Amino acid sequence: MTNPLDLPFDADEMLAGLRPWIETESPTFDPVAVNRMMDLVQHELAALGAITERIPGRMGCGDSVRATMPHPKMGQGGILLLGHMDTVHPVGTLSKLPFKRDGNICYGPGLMDMKGGNYVYLDALRKLMAAGVETPLPVTVLFTPDEEIGTPSTRELIETEAKRHDYILVPEPARPDGGAVIGRYAIARFDLQTRGKPSHAGWQLAEGRSAIARMAKAVGQIEGMTTDDCTFSLGVFHAGQWVNCVSSVCDAEVLSMAKTQELLDEGVSRMMALNDDSGDVIMEVRRGVTRPVWEPDQPGTMAMLSLAQDIAGELGIEITGASAGGGSDGNFTGALGIPTLDSIGVRGKDLHTLNEHIFVDSLVERAKLAAALYCRLGA
Repeated sequence: MTNPLDLPFDADEMLAGLRPWIETESPTFDPVAVNRMMDLVQHELAALGAITERIPGRMGCGDSVRATMPHPKMGQGGILLLGHMDTVHPVGTLSKLPFKRDGNICYGPGLMDMKGGNYVYLDALRKLMAAGVETPLPVTVLFTPDEEIGTPSTRELIETEAKRHDYILVPEPARPDGGAVIGRYAIARFDLQTRGKPSHAGWQLAEGRSAIARMAKAVGQIEGMTTDDCTFSLGVFHAGQWVNCVSSVCDAEVLSMAKTQELLDEGVSRMMALNDDSGDVIMEVRRGVTRPVWEPDQPGTMAMLSLAQDIAGELGIEITGASAGGGSDGNFTGALGIPTLDSIGVRGKDLHTLNEHIFVDSLVERAKLAAALYCRLGA
């Protein structure tokens, strides 16, 4: 049998394949753009001989793509490759952050989070099939459109699909030290709204009650609740259309992250306690989507990590394992107790910024890791 570590992976070839993925911008809030990306990846999966399905989007989000790779045991569970194709970068970001290579660094919106990892793990399947290598277990691929906003429309799909499988691979970007994620913190989102009283800002200022002023006061209060174990961040703020009007409505969104579910529950209680209709300006707090805590050190996940570390040793690299903040769809599969190895994608820096980039040498490194995982899981 061909050693998967000897497969002919080539960084230049992978970058050429990645370029159209990156230049097909796919921000979560633009389902038409996300679906263009899904068109592209569905075609590539079909070209590999996979049986592909397009799962229509809902809740204003784009579609999902599920693909069953050719295998004598196809349809019998096995390995699920789970990734998202949406990014945080609006259409037009390419003008500021074009796909560009500079030595061992390659830039592009969504390249690190997480199109790079998705592509690498798909390329590993491509090379295995070209070499005639049959993996011990069948592989299913599921790409979703809404991870960056907490997976409101596809959580049920992900959990249902995951329950049919023995192992979950999530090629989110690697941790800063190159390590994998074996657990994740609990995360909750909140929708806030203040409602005041409008007035003309020049003529009758005193008669108005500013929703903006009330929300601005809440920002410091909310972020001031942050501790090392439970954080709060107000990241979205919308209000006002005319500067000569006292704004009567202001909307905001808050993200809270905690190391344990108990700590998150306490944080949720503190947020919900901010509901207040006693004054001239009403503050309303509504619970948004939640990611459950994925407790680390589960036996099945630790066995996957041990296998990845053995492969890494053969590659001359080190892969540590740790619990991490920042949610992923691995929260759902890990919380279900299904063996899940997360953040095994490309190495890079500055995801979610206009300096997002990957290290080019991580492409071949992670492709070999992927190929070996496919070949040794269930062997």
